[in-house]
Amino acid sequence: MDIQWYPGHMAKAKRLLREQLKLVDVVLEVRDARIPVSSGNPDLAELLGNKKRIILLNKADLADGKRSQEWVNYFAGEGIKAIAITARPGDVKHLPSLIEETASETERRRRKKGMAPRPKRAMVVGIPNVGKSSLINSVIKRSSAKTGDKPGVTRGNQWVRVRPDLEFLDTPGLLWPKFSSPETGFFLAVTGAIRQEVYDPVEVAHGFVDLLVERWPGLLAQTYQVVEERQPAHEILIALGKKWGLLRAGGAVDEEKAAIRLLQDYRKGKLGSLTLEQPPDIE
Repeated sequence: MDIQWYPGHMAKAKRLLREQLKLVDVVLEVRDARIPVSSGNPDLAELLGNKKRIILLNKADLADGKRSQEWVNYFAGEGIKAIAITARPGDVKHLPSLIEETASETERRRRKKGMAPRPKRAMVVGIPNVGKSSLINSVIKRSSAKTGDKPGVTRGNQWVRVRPDLEFLDTPGLLWPKFSSPETGFFLAVTGAIRQEVYDPVEVAHGFVDLLVERWPGLLAQTYQVVEERQPAHEILIALGKKWGLLRAGGAVDEEKAAIRLLQDYRKGKLGSLTLEQPPDIE
């Protein structure tokens, strides 16, 4: 399947991000801990240049903890600071001190140039629906940035005062013009990073069922009790639709509703903590 999504407002957001990078000391790149590669915008490396960056593997509570640590180690080997987090106050309380430590070099250069002191500034970037605004609200412990469970909620950049000496710049979700592989689009669809209107949920659910049967044999049967995993993905989805009572007039299963329900179950963690991507050097 070839899934692509690049709304027009994202090109404008990219230009604005490039302009505002000079205003910040650190970039917090939020990714989805379940898909650390597919949720990373490859255009960011060029945009950021030498700007200090921290990768935040968000939604770590929905990912495999062991895999998340392997990803943290992998990024460290690439010279990039990364941490696995979940956007809730208890998990992010150490983030301001990490930003302060990362921005210290920039602050020293500013002092040498005789520039006036100002709060440290961090830009929060990432693809849609990885939890950028939820992360900010968890740090400041109040609702300031717009949040939602649909991609594309934040449409404009907004400054948020975290504390007197720290500010965040919240930015809209930013994708890139063309996904490099069908797998990328598939993973983004499964995790909810792109709008449902641009892909066929039944096709995505079929691919997801095949992936689950291959990588986590027995999981569907254990979770839903009614599934025989030796069946084709189509028949498994039909069986799930019957279990959930998702029927059309006449008694036929509404396969699209069943597909959406299965994907939502995964996104909410009902299938367990599953990481879909693993570091390149892990067999």
